[in-house]
This record gives sequence, C-alpha cells and structure tokens, in this order.
Amino acid sequence: MECVFGDVKNGKMILNVYGEIVKKCWINIPRHFKHVQLDEFVVMPNHIHGIINMQRDVGNADLRSLRTNDRTKMKLPKIIHGFKSSVTRIVRQTHNDYTFAWQRSFYDHIIRNDADLQRIRKYIKNNPKNTA
Repeated sequence: MECVFGDVKNGKMILNVYGEIVKKCWINIPRHFKHVQLDEFVVMPNHIHGIINMQRDVGNADLRSLRTNDRTKMKLPKIIHGFKSSVTRIVRQTHNDYTFAWQRSFYDHIIRNDADLQRIRKYIKNNPKNTA
C-alpha cells in the first residue's frame, strides 16, 4: 500500500513520474485492444480506478464472473495484465527500480445499467476529494 504514484493535495491528485507512467499506459490501452474504450479513470497514490468499456462479447477468464469457453474472445485479465506489465517494464527500464511491483489480481465489477455507470463515474471522479 505504498504511495508510489503521487499524492493527494487539496482534494486533487498530483502525479509523480510513476503516476505519469501509469496514466500514459492506461490511456494507451485502446491502442492494444481495438474493441475497448476507456471511460472515467483516476490514478490514486497507490492504486487506480477506471472504467473499461468493452464493445463486443467478452469474457474475463474462467476465474471470474464472465465465464466463456471461447478462447478467442478478449479477456479482461489480459488487458489488466498488459497494462500492469507495461507500467512495470517502463518503471524498471527508465528508473532502475526493481522493487516496484503491483498488488496481485484486481477488483472488477460489471456495470449493468446507466444508474450504476453514473454512480461509479462519480465515485471515481470524486475519489481524490474524498481521500483524507
């Protein structure tokens, strides 16, 4: 839970160099996964919140809520793995910081309706303001 991406000051997230790497890699996700669009996101001092909109039938592996037998479908864990791997590789190559590591796994939630989407967008947008 080390704060490696920056700090919240006056209710606003101030990214450090690692936080900027995280932001850049997050924004580049759709370049690597063509049926993905990004929605609201925020990089916090020790984690990230973001909405990934998948434009096709997708699964997120047999270990999570969207089960699929079709191995050709895009998988949410593959997206998150690629994102985390890219950040880790860049941090290690550009800053020689081999202690940098992500927490294992991630939390996912399927957004099923517009009310849920609006609630989550608001939570993400206000997260830095609500950090004590």
